[in-house]
Amino acid sequence: MNNTHQIVERVAELSRLSFNEQEKNIFEEQFGKILNYIQTIENYDLNAVEPLSHIVTNQTSQRDDIPSPSLSVDEALANAPKRNETFFKVPKVLQK
Repeated sequence: MNNTHQIVERVAELSRLSFNEQEKNIFEEQFGKILNYIQTIENYDLNAVEPLSHIVTNQTSQRDDIPSPSLSVDEALANAPKRNETFFKVPKVLQK
């Protein structure tokens, strides 16, 4: 592909990035490889291939949401270095 220089400059412009000449040359080479790969794919007859929305086909990979008992306040705060009745005590992180 011979228009990779324009593609690199356009992508840089759209993304508001600036590249030096060495970086542009690296990106031109990488874009060229990508465009050649796309050209290779376009040469295949893919009319009989179904489009994919997801590569993974399993419907649900998560467990069922089953309510179960949770920790009591005392159990949750049992190992806390500092606590205040029902809360963890932590150092201040914001200052006025």
